[in-house]
Amino acid sequence: MNFEQVNGGFSAMLAFSMSRLRVIFGGLALLIFLAAPVAGQAETARAPLLKSLAKLAPAANPSVLKLALDAVGCADASGLGAARRLAVIDYSRPSTERRLWVFDLAQRRLLFEELVAHGKNTGDNHARRFSNKLNSLATSIGLFRTLEPYHGSNGYSLRMEGLDPGFNDKAKERAIVIHGAPYVAQSFAETHGRLGRSWGCPAVRQAVAQKLINVLKDGQYVFSYYPDTRWLENSPFLNCQNGPSLRVAARD
Repeated sequence: MNFEQVNGGFSAMLAFSMSRLRVIFGGLALLIFLAAPVAGQAETARAPLLKSLAKLAPAANPSVLKLALDAVGCADASGLGAARRLAVIDYSRPSTERRLWVFDLAQRRLLFEELVAHGKNTGDNHARRFSNKLNSLATSIGLFRTLEPYHGSNGYSLRMEGLDPGFNDKAKERAIVIHGAPYVAQSFAETHGRLGRSWGCPAVRQAVAQKLINVLKDGQYVFSYYPDTRWLENSPFLNCQNGPSLRVAARD
């Protein structure tokens, strides 16, 4: 075999390899091209709803509202069901500020804008520490699905199921529920410089507890936010693998 034959064989092999690489990279480019419109369409579909919510609740952080809609859209795409009502809690704000908003997504209405307490071991006026552990007396962050209401030691209360693995999925076991409490009041905040604190539950004013629970019961969503890097990077609902969309369930 002479040099020309060897060189010719090598050239043929190189050409074949380059051809295969072009096919592979071409396929990857096509997949990226096809996937991009899906994500873009989801963003476009949510944009009008996000704009409506931001207008209804101008005091709320639009970036937090967007994350809440992303999470609910991913939950729906994952088979957990469409959203009808959504509660958003922004624990980056002090307890003395109204940091709980309840939206009717179907009718695009703001139903509640309220004070909400955090857990005793989460912080004083400002929330600092979050936990998913039993007996931690701390608040959990992430996406929750509401269950049934019941009458307990804190009166009319609402059970919740934590959906974020490792962040709030022990909510039922920890008895993390929405309930009314006398220490959630403007007068308490003025006297103590903060709201009273729960054992990890998002406690609300007693005057609104029953009405708020009744609009959130039976399969609605609660999104509890704090700028926790580990949660933001690892929550399956904020890093959706199921082509996030957002259907709004039919009105009651």
